[in-house]
Amino acid sequence: MFDNADDIHPLFEGAPKSTEFKKVRKRIVQGAREAIEQYGMVETGGAKPRWLVCLSGGKDSYTLLAVLYELQWRGLLPVDLLACNLDQGQPGFPATVLPEFLSRMGVPHRIEYQDTYSIVNDKVPAGRTYCALCSRLRRGNLYRIAREEGCSAVVLGHHRDDILETFFMNLFHGGRLATMPPKLVNEEGDLFLYRPLAHVAEADCEKFARAMNYPIIPCDLCGSQDGLQRQQVKQILDGWERNSPGRRQVMFRALMNARPSHLLDPKLFDFAGLTRAMTSEAGDFPEIPELR
Repeated sequence: MFDNADDIHPLFEGAPKSTEFKKVRKRIVQGAREAIEQYGMVETGGAKPRWLVCLSGGKDSYTLLAVLYELQWRGLLPVDLLACNLDQGQPGFPATVLPEFLSRMGVPHRIEYQDTYSIVNDKVPAGRTYCALCSRLRRGNLYRIAREEGCSAVVLGHHRDDILETFFMNLFHGGRLATMPPKLVNEEGDLFLYRPLAHVAEADCEKFARAMNYPIIPCDLCGSQDGLQRQQVKQILDGWERNSPGRRQVMFRALMNARPSHLLDPKLFDFAGLTRAMTSEAGDFPEIPELR
């Protein structure tokens, strides 16, 4: 998977030659390929899919763009890619960074300006965070752009740690077991939403994007990030990881190994219909979930 002089996409020009970087790059590519295959993200049997790849300018979205082009470059991702940045009018947003970068890299792209920041600033009471409303407005615009560009999917750069943090936020504050799925269909039923970095660690995204010296735009331009519940959850997970390295990956595997019979949701498992009656011939009990 390593580049030869005549076999390189501009996104990988100047890539470090160190063994450490090559290992990080390999982990990211393998993780993304695994998620794409495991969750069936590439549609088959029709026209070649086109994906709208959402680019915020943060380390995660740069990593997403690069890994998708890596897979496409290797013939492992038979889709067309269109990068998209939604400029939401945040004060201080460096509007020229992404279009200049994408043009220099030869990446097809669309830059859209929609001043959702003013809307959020007007609607959200003082002292409250902007993130929920901002996210809804952003998602609505991205769905619209995807339709206008003939895309079948909107692709986001959420990684493994985002998924874990969302799970614990729902657990601690939402009273439900839920997180960001790697694949879903929007409410209108006409677009997929994919997260190909679902199996990729945030630390690897950080190492990769910094090593490639991509022009990273900070995620706190609106000033609403301090004290968020997500930051509190991140601190908890960081502490667990320090005390028990590998804890994040173990917890992530648990999300892929759910047992409805060992939870408490009667909508997912027929507890009321579970009996202890013996079968008439074999003399064995019907299958009952193993207890631990």
